[in-house]
Amino acid sequence: MLPVELPVTVRDALLAPLVDHHCHGVHRDDLGRARFELLISEGGAPAPPGTTHFDTPYGMAVRRWCAPVLDLEPHAPPAVYLSRRADLGAVEVNRRLLAAAGVVAFLVDTGTEDLDLLSAAEMGRHGGAAADELVRVEQIEQDVAESAALAVDYLDTLGEELSARAARAVGLKTVVATRCGLDFDPARPSRGSVIAAANRRLAAPREPLTDPVLLRHLLWSAVDVARERGLPLQLHTGFPTSAAPVPPQPDPADAARTGNGGRGLSASELLLSGLVAAPEPPGPHRADPVRLSAFIAALQPLSVPVILLGCYPFHRQAAYLAGLHPHVYVDVGLALPHTAGAAARVMEDLLELAPFHKLLFSSGSRGLAESCLLGALYYRRALGTALAGRVRDGEWSAADAARIAHMIGSGNARRVYRL
Repeated sequence: MLPVELPVTVRDALLAPLVDHHCHGVHRDDLGRARFELLISEGGAPAPPGTTHFDTPYGMAVRRWCAPVLDLEPHAPPAVYLSRRADLGAVEVNRRLLAAAGVVAFLVDTGTEDLDLLSAAEMGRHGGAAADELVRVEQIEQDVAESAALAVDYLDTLGEELSARAARAVGLKTVVATRCGLDFDPARPSRGSVIAAANRRLAAPREPLTDPVLLRHLLWSAVDVARERGLPLQLHTGFPTSAAPVPPQPDPADAARTGNGGRGLSASELLLSGLVAAPEPPGPHRADPVRLSAFIAALQPLSVPVILLGCYPFHRQAAYLAGLHPHVYVDVGLALPHTAGAAARVMEDLLELAPFHKLLFSSGSRGLAESCLLGALYYRRALGTALAGRVRDGEWSAADAARIAHMIGSGNARRVYRL
C-alpha cells in the first residue's frame, strides 16, 4: 500500500487506524452503471457520449485499488468491476470496502437526510468502527422553515433546534459556500433585517436557503451554539461548488419600499424593475477560503475551532490561514483520491505551510464505499511519500515523522472533537 521504504515506526504510524473526521453516508442499495459513474465524478453530470468517468484519476484508482478488495485483479475493466459489485451485493461491498479503509471512527455529515444512505451508526457497524454525527446547519434550517408559521417562530425554533441537535453531535457543518459563496458580509445581521428575510423565506420554505441575510444569521447562530457546547465548526471550501440556482435576493431596504397598492415589491419584481441586480451565483472562485478572512478573524476571540474542508484547489490558501490563526484547521482529504497518483504534490503543499497540529485526515467520502477506502489509501500514500523524503534527507527524525503521522491521522481529530 505504501509506495516507499520507511522506518518501521513511521510505517506503523501511517497504517494505524484513522479518525475520518468528515465523511458522508454511502448507498445502502445496489447501483447501476449510470448512477455509479455519477458518483465517481464531482461534476454531477454524465460523461459525454462515447466516454466514461472511469477515464479519470479517480476512476482509474477504483479499478486499481478497490478491485482486489472485491476479489478481482487490479485494473479490472469497468464492466467486470461493476458486475462483481452487483454479484456481491451492496451490504457485502460496503462491509469490505469500509473495513479495508482502516478507520477507527467515522464522523458523519448526515445533513442530506437521504434514506438511501447509511446512517452514522450504520457506517460504524459496516466499517467495524465508532461513529458520531456532524450536524449540517442548512438542513436544520430547512426543517424549521417548513414547519414555522411566523417569522418570530422561525427565529426562536431555529436556535432551539440547533442547540438540541448539537447536544448529540461532535461538530457543526455549513455549506454556505454552495449557497452564496464565501465572500459574504462577516457581521451579524440586524434583527430587523433577519425578520424581513424570514418573512420572505416562509413564502417559499421548501426551496434551498440562498438569502444572504438568513445564511449569515444561521451561521452566527451556529457559532453561538458551537461556542456554548465547545464544538468545532466545519466550513466547506473549494470543490465541489455545485448548488441550486440562486434566485434574486432583494436588499432589505429595497424590499421595504411600497408600490402595487402599498405592498412591498417581490424579489422578482425588484429584479425586473432594475432596482436590484441578480446576485453572482456561487462558483469555484467564490469558494476560496481566503474570502473568509474577516469572518475567521471575528471568530478568533470566541475560541471556536474552524475547520476548512475540501479546500482544493485552494489548499495552499487554507494552509496559510491555519498557520495565521490559532483556531483554524485544515482538512487533508477529498482532493487526494481525486488527484490519485499526484496526491503527494497536494500533501507537500499542505505540509509546506500548515502547522502539523492543524492538519486532520478525512476521506470526504460520499455515496460510495470506494470513496472511503480511496481517501484513506491516498492519504497514507501521499503522506508516506512526504515523510520518506524528509527522513531520507535528514530533515526529520523517524520518531518525529511517526509522531506527526499519528497526529494527522487521528490525534488532532481526537483533540479538536474531544473524542
